[in-house]
Formats: sequence, C-alpha cells, structure tokens
Amino acid sequence: MKIPLRYQMTDYDCGPTSMLNAVSFLFEREDIPPEVPKYIMLYCLDTYNTHGESGKSGTSKMAMMFLANWLNQLSNAKNFPIYCRYLQGREVTVGENSETVEALQQGGSVVLRLWYDCPHYVLLTGIRSGEIEMFDPYYRKRPFSCGGVEMLNTAFSNRSVSFERFNSSKRGYYTLEEPDEREAVVIFNANTRKSPEDTIEYFL
Repeated sequence: MKIPLRYQMTDYDCGPTSMLNAVSFLFEREDIPPEVPKYIMLYCLDTYNTHGESGKSGTSKMAMMFLANWLNQLSNAKNFPIYCRYLQGREVTVGENSETVEALQQGGSVVLRLWYDCPHYVLLTGIRSGEIEMFDPYYRKRPFSCGGVEMLNTAFSNRSVSFERFNSSKRGYYTLEEPDEREAVVIFNANTRKSPEDTIEYFL
C-alpha cells in the first residue's frame, strides 16, 4: 500500500520531507525498512543560522550527498531495492536528454533544490509534454500569479511547472538556481525502473 505524500512541519524541513516523500512515492509502505525514515531525519537539518540556531538554515548539500550514499549502502545491506544518484552543479538541468527528465520517464523520482523565496527542496514525480509534475512540501492554498505554475491536488503531485519556468533566466518561484549552485538526487525503485526502450519520448 502506498500512502499520500506529506507536507513539511516547519519552515526548514523541506529537504528531509522531500526525501521521505520520494521513498513513499516509490515503495509500498510494507516494504520500507523503519531505519529509512529514522536516518533521513537524523542526517538532515544539519545547518545553523547566523544566530547559531540548529536546523534553521535547513539541510546542507553535504547532508543530501551523504544521505544518497547511505541509502545505496542500505540497499546492498538490507536488499532494499533503492538506487540514488547525487547530481550537482551543471549536471542538474531540466530538459531534453537531462538525467532528471530521463529518471521521470523511467518511473523514478527526483529531489530537486530550486528557488522558492529561498533555496528549497521539492520532489519531481512525473512528466507530461512541456511540464513537470511535482510535490512541493511547503503547504500553500493560494494559486500562483506567475505563469507556468498550475496547482494540482492528487496524492502524488500538487504542482505542475513548465520547462520554460524551470529554465527562466529570471529568478522566481520554481526556477533553477545558478548552474554552480544546483543540486538533485535521482531516486529509483530498482524493481520498478523502466528501461530506456520502455519509456515514452516526450520531446517530439
């Protein structure tokens, strides 16, 4: 049984919430080892703000890299079929032949660091022509006044964002950060991952 995705509890836990959502999106509840949620929360929220307050600058890139590697090691040790690949800098793009889009086409998910009002983690869950479906863990009721963002209401997606908005040169909601600052974790359930031959071509 798969469970609906969750929203973050504070202004700071978008990183661990998006990682937890990736696991919930890819796996049945009965198949998830209990140490997965335990250690996702343990390893994230590792930063300090300018006042020395723990966790109030969210989750560091180093923590996300470590967590991706830890999940791969858990896969080997526990026979839990998760596979992660950490991407950074100019490896992170949203477009034709990008690893993020190919992951979605193959049935995976992507925890992506982008811009909201500040750097922010979301979970990419699907793709349709010219748009990415995502679950943003930051709860919001009001629609967006900017173009290229549509509010959704399903168990696994609450936003649809255009490729054009992701790649806009003007910083705004759901735009990618500057190339050197980008970060993503591509995540698969190895048992349900589709081969490239079985995926649908979205760029025609």
